[in-house]
Amino acid sequence: MEFKKSDYLFEQAKEVIPGGVNSPVRAFGSVGRNPVFIQKARGSYLYDVDGNKYIDYISSWGPMILGHCDEGLNRIAIEALGEGISYGVPSEVELEMAERIVGAYRGIDMVRMVNSGTEATMSAIRVARAYTGRNKIIKFEGCYHGHSDALLVKSGSGALTFNVPTSPGVPEDTIKHTLVCRFNDIESVRREVERHGPDIACVIIEPVPGNMGVVTPKMEFLQALRELTSKEDIVLIFDEVITGFRLSYGGAAELFGIVPDMVCFGKIIGGGLPVGAYAGKREIMEQVSPSGSVYQAGTLSGNPLAMKMGCYVLDRLKEDGGVYSSLTEKAKRLEEGFQRNIERCGIKARVNRYHSMLSLFFTDKKIDSYESVMTSDVKLYATYFRAMLEEGILLPPAQFEAMFMNITLTDEDIERTIESNLKVMRGLAHR
Repeated sequence: MEFKKSDYLFEQAKEVIPGGVNSPVRAFGSVGRNPVFIQKARGSYLYDVDGNKYIDYISSWGPMILGHCDEGLNRIAIEALGEGISYGVPSEVELEMAERIVGAYRGIDMVRMVNSGTEATMSAIRVARAYTGRNKIIKFEGCYHGHSDALLVKSGSGALTFNVPTSPGVPEDTIKHTLVCRFNDIESVRREVERHGPDIACVIIEPVPGNMGVVTPKMEFLQALRELTSKEDIVLIFDEVITGFRLSYGGAAELFGIVPDMVCFGKIIGGGLPVGAYAGKREIMEQVSPSGSVYQAGTLSGNPLAMKMGCYVLDRLKEDGGVYSSLTEKAKRLEEGFQRNIERCGIKARVNRYHSMLSLFFTDKKIDSYESVMTSDVKLYATYFRAMLEEGILLPPAQFEAMFMNITLTDEDIERTIESNLKVMRGLAHR
């Protein structure tokens, strides 16, 4: 049997890291094989420790929008390293980042930096509860907002993949305040508001879900949600940890013309480093210590290395007006190529795309809800994933994750991916 260093490293890792990985989806468990261990990355490619090269459609789950090892971003990182990576006291670049975010996103006045998307959503909910004096929150089936206790109820991402909607270790007293509604179904929200309205502090939602695969929101649903929460004085939180600055510079507020009360960011605003942020209207954000009494702190929050890299990325996205149209065009070409192949091979599958995010589902159902997502054939996706990996194409190692475009993907990369997809689809059709 051929020796593979990735397999060796995985076995070693399992001795000292739970499951051998530091985030569940990296284990490749749902696609029926061991993970590949990556050695380096450049542009649109990842290179593993066994000498294999892959076209990367994960983009570190979204933030590598400029591709890997962008020269300008590398230069900023090297300069920042020479000036110190953490001070523990304020630096000017924190202000510069905050001004960029506030300037980009409609309806927000203040922003607080944190170190992850989980911290951002957890903190935003705490602030919303303090601001309203209420306890209950509403989330949606299949939407993932990090691994804080109150949000691990019918969540997406790894919890969905491993069929653990609610994690052990989460007290019932914590989740009793979490109400779960159906995405794209405003009546499910109305029912909960009728039952619990005076005690609902906030509604948190991925405006474009990417953690149960890509599900396109219905415009009328988001509009009705905004109207309902405004009427009932419920704080509306957009979780844009994935979508913020990826789908447009002004986020979902710009795309849909719907302004939330609070918004959470991550990934891109640190140039790929661990980072997060939550933002909102002044009267809400002034609840946060030291302006107010809601406590939240972090030694590395707003660290100068991440902030300088994030400022560079945001400036590139703002100044280059063609970035978003280019990303969308790449995703559209891939979508159309995949769809042609599906039809040619007679496979029960469909592609969902929203701007530069897309997912391939092995089902003939229209994908517009958690319920329809769960009709996907995960075993067939696993077979498909393994075959595409052999072709040098790295897709999300789980049915319920999104593919992300980056600007370094070439026409040749996309055509090669479509050709590999056709080859694999033909093989599936003859099984």
